[in-house]
Amino acid sequence: MTIVQLLLGLLVVCGLILLAAWRVAATRQRQPGGLPSPLHALVGLVVNFFDTLGIGSFATTTSAFRLMGLVRDELIPGTLLVGLALPVIAQALIFITVVEVDPVQMAVLIGACVAGGWFGAGIVASISRRAIQIAMGIALTAAAGLMLTGMLGLIPSGGTATTFSTPAFLVALAVSLVFGALLTIGIGNYAPSLIVFSLLGMDPRAAFPIMMGSGAFVATVAGSRFIARARFDGRAALGLTIGGVPGVLIAAWFVQSLPLDVLRWVVLVVVLYSAASLLRAARQDDAQG
Repeated sequence: MTIVQLLLGLLVVCGLILLAAWRVAATRQRQPGGLPSPLHALVGLVVNFFDTLGIGSFATTTSAFRLMGLVRDELIPGTLLVGLALPVIAQALIFITVVEVDPVQMAVLIGACVAGGWFGAGIVASISRRAIQIAMGIALTAAAGLMLTGMLGLIPSGGTATTFSTPAFLVALAVSLVFGALLTIGIGNYAPSLIVFSLLGMDPRAAFPIMMGSGAFVATVAGSRFIARARFDGRAALGLTIGGVPGVLIAAWFVQSLPLDVLRWVVLVVVLYSAASLLRAARQDDAQG
């Protein structure tokens, strides 16, 4: 069995475990049941389309739920993790299968991100969320500027390899641990992974299976915990799943069909959007504090 086959098998097993837990919870009526509305499914389709492009889905889904009053605030975190877990697994299955990247490096970096989420939560929790948001927002903006100068030919532009050099891999390993820890406080790893891996010389497409594999494993583990505690809205979560998988398929085709130069501009927009979102969230947290 190859490393890629092992990763795909583990993803399928994680998805089946989540579905089984969800089925048991629904049978016992431990969380709101019933069929989702078309609006739930539409939200799932839209947010997962943009999630597959690297924008992320947590902030956009939370905003949609609050704006339309679809989910009570205390149930939003669990609903996000449960409802988005299977679409993220779909993302990982697609990109791990079709995108060329060094399988050993991919497996190690996915493992580092998951380990960072498991062991690093306590460390990250000791730093204020607002401070992290500001630091990440500024860092992403600066990195986007560096990426833009390369794309304009002002400095040598990297981002075509599917395998890291040894020094670059060690840097990628360290940042993957950090990104995994940041996931525990709701800061996504997609935009940071895209920008760091690109600046380290990797083809942006090759970053997708790594970051999505990491997100899928973290989401299924965390989602199962929320199911066990019945801390999610079943109708909304099911809507995210039903609409989310088609959204992933459409976006995956879109990413694969883009020329590399165009994809780099998409990545740049994604990173700048994420940086602005982090800085805006930090300002809101400061105002509420």
